[in-house]
Formats: sequence, C-alpha cells, structure tokens
Amino acid sequence: MASPATLWLRRVERGDGPIYLAILRGLEAAIADGELQAGEQLPPQRAVASALGVDFTTVTRAYTAARARGLVEGSVGRGTFVAGRAAEDEAGLVDLSMNLPPPPKGLNLGKLLKETAQAVLERTDAQALMAYHPSGGSLAQRTAGATWLAPCLGQVAPDRIVVAPGAQAALTAALALLARRGDAVIVEPLTYPGLRSAAALLGLRLVPCPVDEDGFDPQALARLCAETAPRAIYCIPTQQNPTAATMSESRRRAIAALARTSGVPIIEDDAYGRLPADPVPAIAAFAPEMVWHLATTAKALSPGLRIGFVAAPDASAAQRLAEALRATTLMPAPLSAAIVTAWIREGTAERVLAAVRAEASERQALARQILPAAKGSPEGIHIWLDTPDHWPGERLRETAQSRGLSLVTADAFAAAPGARAGLRISLGGPSKQTVLAQALRGVAAILDGEPTGRMVV
Repeated sequence: MASPATLWLRRVERGDGPIYLAILRGLEAAIADGELQAGEQLPPQRAVASALGVDFTTVTRAYTAARARGLVEGSVGRGTFVAGRAAEDEAGLVDLSMNLPPPPKGLNLGKLLKETAQAVLERTDAQALMAYHPSGGSLAQRTAGATWLAPCLGQVAPDRIVVAPGAQAALTAALALLARRGDAVIVEPLTYPGLRSAAALLGLRLVPCPVDEDGFDPQALARLCAETAPRAIYCIPTQQNPTAATMSESRRRAIAALARTSGVPIIEDDAYGRLPADPVPAIAAFAPEMVWHLATTAKALSPGLRIGFVAAPDASAAQRLAEALRATTLMPAPLSAAIVTAWIREGTAERVLAAVRAEASERQALARQILPAAKGSPEGIHIWLDTPDHWPGERLRETAQSRGLSLVTADAFAAAPGARAGLRISLGGPSKQTVLAQALRGVAAILDGEPTGRMVV
C-alpha cells in the first residue's frame, strides 16, 4: 500500500464522527494538494477497507460521497478514478485572460486523444516514434500541414511547409531570420503579447501603424515602410488579437500589393484563421513570395497539442526556418505531431474544429447578450470591450481579481504608449457556459460601478 495512489490513506484521521467522512476528508485533501492527480486510479474498496481496518460498506459510502462531490468517477468493473477538475476550480478564479478554444460541443476531447494516441502507438514502433525526428517535420506531417492550411491559402507545396512546436517558436525563429538587433518591425498598435516578448528578446523595435476597423491604414503603412526601413510587417488579419477585428479581402490584397512594392516581407499570424467556417483568403494567398504565414492548432483544437504550421515564401526559406527551429527547439514533440497528423488525415481535426466553432458561436451569442458593446467575430473565441477612462487597467484587474475574475487589459498588448484602453475577454477558458455567463455579468457589474479606494490584493 505504498504506491502514490494509496499514500493518501495516511491522511485519514479518525475522530468522533463517522469513519466514512474521515476517508472522504482525506481523499479530498489529497486531491486539493495535488498528491492525487486527475485520472489516477484509486485502490479497490476492499483493499482500502483492509488497510484501514474498517468494513467494506464504510469505504463504499466514502467513495459514493466522493463521487457525488465530483471528486472521483468510474463504474463497476472499470474502477474508480480521480476526476478532472475545471481550471476555475483549480485556481479559485474564473479565467477570462487566457485565450483558449472552448470545449468542443458534443465531443469528448480526452477520449479522442486517448483513442488516437493508442492507434498511433499500435501501428508505429514506439522506439522509432520517440526518437529524434526532422526539425521541420516529416513529409507526411508537412503534407498534413498543407491540408490544414488549404481553406485559407489554397494548395501549397509540402516543401514550403514547416512543422513547429507551437506558433510562438515559429514566430521567434522567423523574426530571428528576418531582423537583427535594433531593426524595426511594423505592428498594429495593439498586438499579440508573444510578439512583444519575442521582439524584446531579439532587441527589435516595434513601430505601431495606424489602423481602422479594417486593419492597417495602407497609406500610413506605405509611409512607415519608406521612413523606418522595417525588416518585417507583422499582423493578425483574422480575429485580431486583442481587438477581434477581421481584415477584409480588399484590404488584404492592398497590404499584399504594398509588400511587393516596398519589398518588406509580412509575418501573417493566422492563429484564428481556421475558426470561421467561411474564412477570408489569407494575405499569403495574394503574395505568397512575400509572406511567412503562421498557423496553429492551439486556438482551433487544443493548445496542449503544441503544433504549429508555417507556409514559408519558398522551399529555401522553409529550410532556413527549419534550421532556425532546430537551433532553439530541435523538433516538435513526436507524439503530438503524430496525433495532429492522424487527426488531419482521418478528418478528426475537422470534426473537432466544427465542434469548437459550434461552442464558440453559442458563447459569442451569450457575450453579446450580456455585454452588447463588446466586439467579436461570430465564431471567435474572444471579444474586445472598450473601457471608460475612469477604469485604469491596473485598478480594473485588481477589482476583478477581488471578485474571482482573471482579466487582461489593453496595456498587455500595447506596442507603444497611448494605445486605446480596453479589455480582451477570452470566452473559451471557463468549462461551462453557466460559469462564463456569471463571469461576464461580473465584468458588466464592475464596469457599471466606480473604482473605490486603493485595494490590497
């Protein structure tokens, strides 16, 4: 009885109350402290009864109470397992700050992962699977990447595709290839925090370009290209992070033409490009030779897969990017890459994507009902809400945290001082729509009020 799944029994402290409650309290404490992890199998009830010197029905009663509280799950013949817990249960906060896809509607993601992983391991030699692999992905993986990108890009040759361990790694490697310390990169005034972090690491200057509701102002972009000699233009044309705006096809064509004229390459971060059922063609579709097109499974399927795809301008550029990734991250995790490849080839990825879209659409409708001033895409996973001047970002975050909400404000995205104030509210983090609705009502109540005195949290 010294295995990790049984050590929790030492927490059972007998007192004056019923013994089954002591067992329940010990189990609950072990799960809360992380001694027992989600998915771990508990010892059989008869083994627990023997170890504790109690009768079988006492342990059965304790396990039944634990199941009623959502601590464990299982069935006769299968055993009893520690149940998974929602993120808001783990942290004590409802997280509206991390941009995650919502749980796919009507699908069990955990079951799909288990089935695919088992199938991959059954048809592949495990030793070969877990060995070192090409840093830019195998031909099968790059072909799957081209399939994933096709709705936004059209047909792309696999030799232009690079498989990366996440889009952030690909973004950092692309910036390192294109720019050197002190060089300028043109960005939107509010941009992806990961871009800010990568630019700081590489010593790059971010130059914000004015935008309207359709994206970059083409005249302002042309002027900045002439004045600042940028090494790259970075943008998020679909469901922009954080403002949720989507650039029109005509504006994308104009930006692509400008890149050709100026000779400045574009890094097109299309993390959300697959979320719309009818996506606008990517900028890379209009000027493939000028664009590094970055995509990921993180925002459409699951962030834990950690697989990104890059459509480079040509095969030579793809090879250089693969070498840059090899120098920093070596290769994508083989099992994750195999799962994503299998999902794309077998159609499972499209099933999960459709289910994510369905859930995202319902959550967007919920957000529009509770926060009608918010802006978002009908199939997006986040919304943007302009905030009044009397709610500075730090005070807003502190107030929200004191009420059990985790929020991220505009200052996390600002490429330079003076950017617009607001909130990016992520809709996918809460496990249930009821939790999300309560959290959004909490945001509405905060913004309807006035900041109080200085808070200590």
